[in-house]
Order: sequence, then structure tokens, then C-alpha cells
Amino acid sequence: MNKTTKIVVFLVAGALLLAAPLWAAQFGQGWVRIMALALLYVMLALGLNIVVGYAGLLDLGYVAFYAVGAYMYALLASPQLTDNFEWIKALYPNGLHTPIWLVIPLAALLAAGAGMLLGAPTLKLRGDYLAIVTLGFGEIIRVFMNNLEYPVNITNGPRGIGQIEPMTLGPVDFSEPLHVLGHTLPSVTLYYYLFLALVIATVVICQRLADSRIGRAWMAIREDEIAAKAMGLNTRNLKLLAFGMGATFGGISGSMFAAFQSFVSPESFSLMESEMIVAMVVLGGMGHIPGVILGAVLLAAMPEVLRYVAGPLQTLTDGRLDAAILRQLLIALAMIAIMLLRPRGLWPAPEHGKAAPAPAPVK
Repeated sequence: MNKTTKIVVFLVAGALLLAAPLWAAQFGQGWVRIMALALLYVMLALGLNIVVGYAGLLDLGYVAFYAVGAYMYALLASPQLTDNFEWIKALYPNGLHTPIWLVIPLAALLAAGAGMLLGAPTLKLRGDYLAIVTLGFGEIIRVFMNNLEYPVNITNGPRGIGQIEPMTLGPVDFSEPLHVLGHTLPSVTLYYYLFLALVIATVVICQRLADSRIGRAWMAIREDEIAAKAMGLNTRNLKLLAFGMGATFGGISGSMFAAFQSFVSPESFSLMESEMIVAMVVLGGMGHIPGVILGAVLLAAMPEVLRYVAGPLQTLTDGRLDAAILRQLLIALAMIAIMLLRPRGLWPAPEHGKAAPAPAPVK
């Protein structure tokens, strides 16, 4: 596409994304909520794509950074700390009210630190061994959040943290409808637009990273780490940077999730969530931003859409099969079919460097 065509495509796509929640609201706010959660998964998948797609490091514990961001916001925007620590209550008698301009940098820094903490002991691991270690790290964080109730109650254990305050951006309170030019935008629609802005920023950053020297170095490590090291690349620092950058977006997504749900608990950050995020990257096309976005949207929306398919199937079996199990079965079958038909993903990255096919001889 030439430059003019790209601009037109971007403008049309932007208009559709802005109008999507207004159109979906006609069928109920539940559909807008699904779209907002899909945007959160897009951000998560783009962050994991830095680690898996660019640097070629299989990370099965990515949900840990999601949990770190969520619990950070939950602790700073709920009565949990002031109810359990008198000295914090004395310092903040009116409670901790953390503004969004402080939440996002804090979530990014905390998650990036956790990412480097994970990356440090795994620098010499590859393949299956790296996957097992990162999987263990994800489970350690979940168990840690689940048990950090005694002797000092910090995370409230398996009961989770509730009464989390909504996001505020200046005069805009995301828990209240916003009246603009005679139109009323519900709370869930405001969150959709906030998540959309964060996803656009994430896409821009990821694209710039892919085209930068750091991105090219990550891809060199992905293709052949020994050759990359022989060419003078500091693979140790580059791997740590990949873990830190990928974790950054996971932490921001987690903080947005906590504000959106107003409740967090360890069950929200299970191993299944981490596997689903990896599946989004692989299914869409590793290393290709449009493919990752497509995979994230499909896998985030598919469970909800299949509710309308699993219900009739359950009726046909006289209720002998659980609808939730049927949905998981249908999702698994769809993923197997897609990977058999499109082994490189639904929208894989274009292959560069291959010779063009030889022209057919002229008769």
C-alpha cells in the first residue's frame, strides 16, 4: 500500500474502533464489556510478543506480571492497607487515592523489575527448560498472593481484595456516566476508550521497537543465539531487556484490570490464563503485530460468543454435558483446526530474504 492508502485505512479503522462500543451498546452493555476485556488481552499479547515473538524466549509465566500490576493497583486504591496498617492510616486518613498518571508508571516499573528478576536466573536456559522455569515463576506469584495473609494481612489471601476505586482522569470518574454533546457514555464505554488509547500506545511502541537496533538484535538472538553472540551482541543484557519490556505491558494491563473489575483474587491469574496469552501470540502469528492483535481478539471473544453455541448443544444432550466444558471443547477444536491449516498463525509475519520463485519458461 502507498502512503495515501495507509492513511485512509488508518482513518477508517480509527472511526470503526471509536464507533464500535456505541453500536454494540444496542445489544447490551455486556458486549461492550467483552470488547473492553479483549483490548486488555491485546495489550497482554503484545507484551508477551516482545519476549516470545521478537526474542524467541518461551515464557509460560507471563500472567505473573499481570498479577503484579493488578495487586499493586488494588493495594493503592482500596481500604486494604489502611485497614490493616495503622501507620498507613495515620499518614492517609482519607485513604489512598492513586491518580492514573501515577498508577501507570508504577505498574510499569514494578512489573519491569519483576520481569528482570525472572530473567536473571534464566539467561542460560533455552527451550523446554526456560518454559518450565517461567511456568514455575508464574505459579510462585499466584501462590504467594494466595498465602500472603498471615502473619500480616497484605493481599487478603484467597478472599481477594474488593472495594477497589475506579480510575479517575482529571474531572472524569470512570465509575460514572459521562455526558458529552447530549450523549451519555456509560462507565464501561469510558473504560473501553481508555483501554483503546493504551493499546494504540502499545502498538506504536512495539512497532518502533521492532524497527530499532534493539528489535533487530532480539530477532538475531531468536534466529541463532550463538551467531548473535559471535557478532558482538550482549545477549545477556538484551534478554533481560526483553523480559523487562514485555513485563511492562503486563503490569499496566493488570492495573487496568483491577480498576475495571473492582476486585482481584489469585484465581484470576491461574496457569490457564498464561497459556491462553501464549496461545494468542502463537495463533495470530509470532512476531507480527497485526497477527497478534487478531489472535488476541479472537481468543478473548470466542469463549463469550460460544456461549450461544454451547447452550443449544447442552439442550440437545438433555443437560448431560456442562456448557462450560462444551465451550472449552469447542475452543480447543477451533484452535487445533486453525493450527493444522495455518501452522505459522492466522496472520504470520512476511518472510524476508527468500529468493523469488523462478519464472515459468516461455513456450
